[in-house]
Amino acid sequence: MTGMSSSKSYSANGTLAMHRVGSAGNTSNSSRPRKEKRLTYVLNDADDSKHCAGVNCLTILKDSPTDSCNYLFTGSRDGTLKRWLLTDDEASCSATFESHVDWVNDAVLAGNTLVSCSSDTTVKMWNCLSDGACTRTLRQHSDYVICLAAAGKNSNIVASGGLGGEVFIWDIEAALLPVTKSVDAAEDESSNGLSSSGNGLPLTSLRTVNSSNNIPVHNNPPHSYNPVAAKGHKDSVYALAMNDTGSLLVSGGTEKVVRVWDPRTGSKNMKLRGHTDNIRALLIDSSGRFCLSGSSDSMIRLWDLGQQRCVHSYAVHTDSVWALASTPTFSHVYSGGRDLSVYLTDLSTRESVLLCKKDHPVLQLALQDDSIWVASTDSSVYRWPAEGCNPQKVFQRGGSFLAGNLSFSRARASLEGSAPAPVFKEPSMTIPGIPGIVQHEILNNRRRVLTKDAAGSVKLWDITRGIVIEDYGKVDFEEKKQALFEMVSIPAWFTMDTRLGSLSVHLDTPQCFSAEMYAADLNILGAAEDHKINLAQESLRGLLAHWMAKRRQRIGAQASSNGDISSARDISLRNLSHSRIEVDDTSENHNTAVLPAFEFSTVSPPSIITEGHGTYGGPWRKKITDLDGTEDEKDFPWWCLDCVLNGRMPPRENTKCSFYLHPCEGSTIPVITQGKLSAPRILRIHKVINYVIEKIVLDKPLDGGSSDGTFGLGLSAGQSQLSSIGDGSLRSGLKPWQKVKPSIEILCNNQVLSPEMSLATVRAYIWKKPEDLVLNYRLQHSR
Repeated sequence: MTGMSSSKSYSANGTLAMHRVGSAGNTSNSSRPRKEKRLTYVLNDADDSKHCAGVNCLTILKDSPTDSCNYLFTGSRDGTLKRWLLTDDEASCSATFESHVDWVNDAVLAGNTLVSCSSDTTVKMWNCLSDGACTRTLRQHSDYVICLAAAGKNSNIVASGGLGGEVFIWDIEAALLPVTKSVDAAEDESSNGLSSSGNGLPLTSLRTVNSSNNIPVHNNPPHSYNPVAAKGHKDSVYALAMNDTGSLLVSGGTEKVVRVWDPRTGSKNMKLRGHTDNIRALLIDSSGRFCLSGSSDSMIRLWDLGQQRCVHSYAVHTDSVWALASTPTFSHVYSGGRDLSVYLTDLSTRESVLLCKKDHPVLQLALQDDSIWVASTDSSVYRWPAEGCNPQKVFQRGGSFLAGNLSFSRARASLEGSAPAPVFKEPSMTIPGIPGIVQHEILNNRRRVLTKDAAGSVKLWDITRGIVIEDYGKVDFEEKKQALFEMVSIPAWFTMDTRLGSLSVHLDTPQCFSAEMYAADLNILGAAEDHKINLAQESLRGLLAHWMAKRRQRIGAQASSNGDISSARDISLRNLSHSRIEVDDTSENHNTAVLPAFEFSTVSPPSIITEGHGTYGGPWRKKITDLDGTEDEKDFPWWCLDCVLNGRMPPRENTKCSFYLHPCEGSTIPVITQGKLSAPRILRIHKVINYVIEKIVLDKPLDGGSSDGTFGLGLSAGQSQLSSIGDGSLRSGLKPWQKVKPSIEILCNNQVLSPEMSLATVRAYIWKKPEDLVLNYRLQHSR
């Protein structure tokens, strides 16, 4: 069971301290409608073995107990972690850990357990040598979780801190024990298929604490696990460090003070002042006597915890210090930050040297023997020579300077043009990433999206298939956007962002069901000309095709093992009898075939992000090809399954367009209709032309319907319904508006309309007024 959920309330607007994953929504007793859960899918470009956004963290496993190999673990803003098998001259990706639904901010190793934290407010645990399955999710924090710390020799203790001002100390073994649901909670789960708390079944209710203690305390069900809470932070926590034995914890953040704690009890030991800005990085030596801190004030400070004072300050960087790593003896420190640089500083002599400089701010450092790994806002990771075992070798190369003790001294030196040259010009190894998407434009057809990545490459995506259909290379984005402009009007049926470095497509009900197209426009063979396709419904079918196939296999297997094939219809994978959707297995045959225009790539399949209160106990993320068919309405938004399993969609507004149809001024052509007409927004002008022709040629009565069923004009409440006009009686091979004389043309605002235009397009680009559309018809002028 991966979910370990607290019964923490969601905010009234249904967000969970992050902007991407819609939540179960309104949890108070107000009468406002509950916001339905969102389904997001993240498009993956070609190579899944690479990160596609900045790398926030890295940690190293030396001499793995199973195979004596060295592994590097990286956590990225793309929401995933990766494990890299290291050899002397290369790194190969051997696993991707996918479950977080927002940036991965930090990762540490506690024995064989990889612990990660994220802006999705969770801490997750993984078997670091597994294939990437999450073993437990801890939902204790109320806001983004920014930092972690592990006790080197006590592989059971990990601390987590975040923007909510909370710091929790976790006993890994206890946190990984199976959790027993309380009887009340289990009853609540089965009573309605939706948890009353709105954010998921409280599989474990961990007590949330911060300085103000204003977060509700929840009753703990039997066998739940409570972490130790370090209470006292008044503001966000950005950095943590722990000594080897786990007897000392230091924390820092926007309060600008270093706090020292006993992690066994959560009690405060001391508070150290000196920094003038956010503390972003902390280290403790193995004995627990000395502590190093790096801050946005650009300073590094060395603290003697025994004396409770700062013994040295080092002005090395010209901007914020975001990362620190020390030699094993704590004699030297490597530091990196916003100034794109990594420095090596001798803590006793204050001698400092610029080790290397690249193009991106440095976010984290990890020392491995004589090399140092550098993570930055770039999606690639670099290994540089560092002489970690004998750092004096670096100073022998020259170029060192004496670190001042005032923050402006380095800034002044750089202004005077005395910036040092880096000792190393090129990294010794690069683990390449994919440049993240930095700009995107949804095209008017609402199926194509133009993107530009960090390397300047421009691509065209088809979001209903999840693939790149054109790679334009490095071209002008605005020019390409103009070249691809189409005068079409289709409702905005999805929203999108690139926070994870790739395209995240968000579907929210009922808005997502607002866009329809004719099957003919999607080149669907054998479909009737007037057959309408709902873009969201077909996209959902495509996304869940693998899940549907697995689900049918499981139901079939269950039915045959019961010896009753007919019972397949009655079996649902969990008891759906009290849920909001009654799964009608007979209706699954309505048409589960995925249309070619909505077949998603299985080579680089998209990942689904959504929120459930079943197996996952909150937001979750999985590749569509990793869904195994056991996921049900407790894991997916109910409206998705209602759409995919039963073909049902919510009532849709504004699918019709009202308009008047009058002869052009001065035209001798007869008046064929008095009232207002109504037709689907996607109806093409050639249908209107056909309608006019048939009215004139066949001399239909104004208020009559069609006698042959080819078209209808039922007047009701002053509005006529203009439905599809069949042209089976007309000669095939020609477009409908070319088939019958007289030739009619339709105008709007005195502009002749293309027969291919839809009513919605005419309204948006030609009419441009809020009032009902007015169309005029006349005999086509001879050319």
